[in-house]
Amino acid sequence: MLDFMRPQYYAPRISAVDPAELRDRGVRGAIVDLDNTLVGFSSTAPLAEDADWVARANEAGVRVVVLTNNGTPWAAGVARDLGVPCIAKARKPLPHGFRRALRVLGLAAHEAIVIGDQLFTDVLGAKLAGLAVILVEPIVRRDPWNTLPLRWAEGIVLRGVPRV
Repeated sequence: MLDFMRPQYYAPRISAVDPAELRDRGVRGAIVDLDNTLVGFSSTAPLAEDADWVARANEAGVRVVVLTNNGTPWAAGVARDLGVPCIAKARKPLPHGFRRALRVLGLAAHEAIVIGDQLFTDVLGAKLAGLAVILVEPIVRRDPWNTLPLRWAEGIVLRGVPRV
């Protein structure tokens, strides 16, 4: 069970993921979480290096779609400013949102990868939808109150797992 919960890859930040390397591995699309993956908790916009990652991904031929449980107009606005589609209120980890993202990208599961910062939403949802996943460290260590119990459980599941 615990192996099913573990991501295939780790990265300190989304900006550390090389889009050209993804493309070389056959990845044509990235399904990217918003909160604490592209934009830090309580921030209003992505940092320059994270916004630049989206542009680099597109240049490398890796299309990006934002998949978020956030349903605010702000979430759609961030994606619009980045020039990518947004699937809000995704209800992760349920696989429906991930499948919808694949339809938006026009790709099969083996052609896409999920990038997110949470084990119980991004990683579990990706695995349930048959997608590979990169777990990134959260941009900031502060989370909304409803995420704190999941972060605690995440620490238990990932204890002793090397993040390389």
